[in-house]
Amino acid sequence: MQLPVKLQQFLDETGDIARFTGRYFVQGGKPRYEFRELIRQCYLIGYNSFPLVGLTGFIMGLVLTMQLRPSLVAYGVESQLPVMVGIAIVREIGPVITALIFAGKIASSMGAELGSMKVTEQIDAMEVSGTNPFRYLVVTRVAASTLMLPVLVVLGDAISLFGAYIGVNIRSNTSFSLFFQQISDSFSFGDVLPAFIKTFFFGFAVGVIGCYKGYNSSKGTEGVGRAANSAVVMASILIFIIDLLAVQITDLLGLN
Repeated sequence: MQLPVKLQQFLDETGDIARFTGRYFVQGGKPRYEFRELIRQCYLIGYNSFPLVGLTGFIMGLVLTMQLRPSLVAYGVESQLPVMVGIAIVREIGPVITALIFAGKIASSMGAELGSMKVTEQIDAMEVSGTNPFRYLVVTRVAASTLMLPVLVVLGDAISLFGAYIGVNIRSNTSFSLFFQQISDSFSFGDVLPAFIKTFFFGFAVGVIGCYKGYNSSKGTEGVGRAANSAVVMASILIFIIDLLAVQITDLLGLN
């Protein structure tokens, strides 16, 4: 029985991404390790993404607080506003929104950069010169995105909670220490650890998809644009899928 064309293309690309991921683990475990390039990519990925992540986090915390307040006031539980906002940001909203911002910026950047190198035959030139382009270009970028996204999520959550504190004090007067004391008292092991662990998988997915799309882009400038666009779309979808799986796993383990 002949499979539909779209389904066949989906299965083919899924297999290609799986092979690309396997190649990453094989190449990443072999010396020579590109530590200098890894540090450079960590700096570029983390530093360049922080302003956008910080601004988004601050606005997200401020708006979420202002949106939740009327509903809590109507039910007479306004005092629980810091707790609800804190748990929502740390457990779900902060990691997912930060990962989506990260995917939009980094996956597109990787896809466009590696796609341009592919089109201009710079990758072929590296292979001819004896350099391993996959290890230098792909392994370092995927590792850097895997390491830097959790850092950005922690910083983004902190800025978002500060934005929430500002939002709370627009209509009331709550001290800084009391606000964060309420939030910290409401947190448990199951709130923080699963949310932090899944950010590593988010970063890995963004790095793999961005590098895969760029490394395998078609010839021409149109192929570069298509690689950057599809990298963002696929990375964003993967983030939602990973998040769904993480929620199911933590629920089965009784960490929710």
